[in-house]
Amino acid sequence: MDHGTQRDAPPGRRAGPGAVPADPVAGRVPLAVVVVDRDGLVSHWSRGARRLFALPKEEAIGRPAPDLLPVSGVLPGDEDVTGYGSYAAYDGLGPGLESSLDGRLSYPAAGRARLTVPGNDRVDVLWWAYPLVGPGPERLLVLAADADGLRRDYADGGAEETAVERIAPGFALHTDFPGAEELARRLPEILPSMSVGESARIVAQVLELGYPILEFSQHDRVPVTPDWGVPRRAERRARRERAARALAAGEPVPDELRDEAEDLEYAAVRERLEFLNEVSGRIGTSLDLSRTIVEVSKAVVPRFTDVAGTYLREQVVAGEGFPDGVPDTTTMWHRVALEHTDEPGRWDDVVPVGEAMPFPAHTPFFQCMTSGEPVLVPRITEEMGHAIASQFEKRDIRPLITGRSMLLVPLKARNVVLGFMILLRHPERPVFNDMDRVTGAELAARAGLVLDNARMYTHQENVAETLQDSMLPHIPARMAGCDIATRYLPGTLLGRVGGDWFDSVKLPGARTALVVGDVMGHGLNSAAMMGQLRTAVQTMAGLDLPPAQLLRNLDDLAQRLGDTHLATCLYAVYDPIAGELHLANAGHIPPVLVRAEDGHSELIDLPTGAPIGVGGVPFEAVRVPVAPGDRLVMCTDGLVEMRGEDIGVGLATLCESAAHPAASMDDACDTIIRALGTRGGRKDDVALLMARLTGIEPDAVAEWRLARDPAEVGRARAAVREQLHDWGLPKLADPAELMVSELVTNAVRHAHSRPVELRLIRADTLLCEVDDDDHELPTLRSAGPDDETGRGLRVVSTLAREWGASRTRTGKTVWFELTLPRR
Repeated sequence: MDHGTQRDAPPGRRAGPGAVPADPVAGRVPLAVVVVDRDGLVSHWSRGARRLFALPKEEAIGRPAPDLLPVSGVLPGDEDVTGYGSYAAYDGLGPGLESSLDGRLSYPAAGRARLTVPGNDRVDVLWWAYPLVGPGPERLLVLAADADGLRRDYADGGAEETAVERIAPGFALHTDFPGAEELARRLPEILPSMSVGESARIVAQVLELGYPILEFSQHDRVPVTPDWGVPRRAERRARRERAARALAAGEPVPDELRDEAEDLEYAAVRERLEFLNEVSGRIGTSLDLSRTIVEVSKAVVPRFTDVAGTYLREQVVAGEGFPDGVPDTTTMWHRVALEHTDEPGRWDDVVPVGEAMPFPAHTPFFQCMTSGEPVLVPRITEEMGHAIASQFEKRDIRPLITGRSMLLVPLKARNVVLGFMILLRHPERPVFNDMDRVTGAELAARAGLVLDNARMYTHQENVAETLQDSMLPHIPARMAGCDIATRYLPGTLLGRVGGDWFDSVKLPGARTALVVGDVMGHGLNSAAMMGQLRTAVQTMAGLDLPPAQLLRNLDDLAQRLGDTHLATCLYAVYDPIAGELHLANAGHIPPVLVRAEDGHSELIDLPTGAPIGVGGVPFEAVRVPVAPGDRLVMCTDGLVEMRGEDIGVGLATLCESAAHPAASMDDACDTIIRALGTRGGRKDDVALLMARLTGIEPDAVAEWRLARDPAEVGRARAAVREQLHDWGLPKLADPAELMVSELVTNAVRHAHSRPVELRLIRADTLLCEVDDDDHELPTLRSAGPDDETGRGLRVVSTLAREWGASRTRTGKTVWFELTLPRR
């Protein structure tokens, strides 16, 4: 990276140890490169540094930088300064090199200094200091060159501007510089975390732009153009300023300023493109609507504007369908975000986030939202400020907006206005211009697309959640002889709709059917299949089919529905009176039974069976005795199965977590979910059902067998009344006696050969069941004034808390429930 060769010193100056001759190749000056680490020690010392400071690399590495670069100020009147002509005017201006070496400057700096080197020689140098960022230990990059080369150019009649521009932070800037390729190759050795390709791009940019620039991160581009007082450069800067004033005022640009104006326009366009590119990278990092709204607002403050308020239509905020029609004066706009550079809290009380309001037709806001085009207000006048403030009841917004420049940009997607942004600049800042209008429109177009994507995703999430909730049953926490708790977790990566389900069905004899199933696959098709299977299970459970027969029928149904999907299913019937579980399995993971006596948990050994939909496979059922207080845990494989892990590990964790003591059923479910559901890598849905099998004591059940004789109706009434008095429930005797009379009368009338059975069960409610061998279910009818029948079920429907009828293998059961009185 150092391309100089030694030659004789020019007349008038002794060639001391620090004297570095200029390169014989025209337009090139040798450069010293020094890297200082975060401890202030030299970590890199180039060949140019060895020549310029007359110190070998071995003696420089690891030493404090201020010791190797001792600075002495250049004093006016110094005899060696006069040769520099106009450079002398800049002695002592700007931060010194020592400030960079000591770490007092956090930004790039450049200047001129006089360094003392061994041999009592003093060398005037031009220097650049760049703070380095990144993970490496390097803190500062110092580049230096002997100013003698510049003075020699002046003495030879060279152009001052050209001489200055030949020393860039890195090296000659003219396109025929033969060391550019070498520089691109060596830059990664100096700058940490820089690739060869990136360094080549930086060098090409330096050569193209013609002024020093160093890019040391992907986001911070820091140009440093040291001004040593060269008249040509000052004149050019003045011309650029005149051109800038003309462009800002919209005035014609004089011919002599045409080049500067074109450069400024080019720079402005490039800056706008860089800004839009940066904004595009900062918004839309997720599909969360709330987060996207905040990202859009923060992306423009403070670089483009000082205040950014975002308003969205009500349907967009709610994540609903696409809003229809053109907005009008009744359209409600929700203020969803507000970012500003004013003092904290200044805007909060006047324009709080979350407020919804319409906008009158005469306002620029209404013009923006109805036309779908940006609206530019160079300055908000007193009159306009008053008109805007009139929309805010009991709040004076005029001090916040009057005198500011305002730009309104619509947030559109598919030519529909979703919302708009209010952008305000402080009075002392340049007003928004036509280029800002174009920039704001492009910004709004990109933001509108991102917001609409988030809105559609939120809408789909809401639809999926509604669909899933509608397809999953809302199971009561208490059923006859058992307490139930459930959990459902959607797949973390595949949406909220899946094929996992759970259910419970009330059966005759105070029994309860408990079901967990899993349709293989994900998405709407699996969810639709799940809904069909769940409905079929409920229907067949109402027929009181044995578990194995129910799965056999479900498999036949799945075959008729098609072979697109397979499903697993675990079906269990709990009899709280007999104290047993009757279970059958169709390819599902086994349930866990936690014993109340000792807290021991175990997987119930069941014949696995084939999944539903395979066809032609028999199913077997087993009976498992249980005790009051035992807990049954049923779940889908998404809870215990994780990619790369044996399912046995998940089942063991399930048993362990299920046995953990808990204050309630909900706490017990949460313990299992914490142990299994939060593991990384879970992608499948999870359905979890837990039932605490409380049982029903034998003395809480009373049964009678009644002959098919109408006289038995009176006996049934008397037996019920006596039993309720024995149970301490005399308040229920009258309604229960009346309803039992009606049900037994119907049963005796329609029974064929088998005796009628009457059963009372005292659990969470008073349950009464009447069984007969007739398969025809009774229907609720409206009896006329002259009808002698048809009123019995109307009486039951009026007095009972709940009633129903279901077919059984031998006939039917008609039942009703009464709420137990509070004690």
